[in-house]
Amino acid sequence: MRGGCVAAVLAVAGLLTASCNGLVDPSKNETETFSGVISPQGFASHAFSVTRNGEISVKIIAQGPVENIPLGVIWAQASSSGCNGAVLQSGYGYPGSGSIVVGQIFQGNYCVLVYDLGILQANETYTVTVSHP
Repeated sequence: MRGGCVAAVLAVAGLLTASCNGLVDPSKNETETFSGVISPQGFASHAFSVTRNGEISVKIIAQGPVENIPLGVIWAQASSSGCNGAVLQSGYGYPGSGSIVVGQIFQGNYCVLVYDLGILQANETYTVTVSHP
């Protein structure tokens, strides 16, 4: 009897998840690419919207003229006035260092902020990818 109740609860939960724009398989994520230039002590932000729940991953895929200087990355909630919401996750990296931000993401407006960790001596170009549902 107990096994039947558990199965029924799981079936209902599955139906509710499917009907509420359930999680998107990460292999079906879209990837947005953002590029910019950061000056010493500077930053740049890029806004994006998510329409389904799933997973996020942020990577630095290109950087120059020096590729091995780490840059900071912040994933935050965005508001109508810009990238000034709650910080959800932060880290640092450079091309080839893998995902800097990884986590669960829900429908909403977000931004990625790329910044100098206090290391840059000259302007640095960068390209980041944001994979999300």
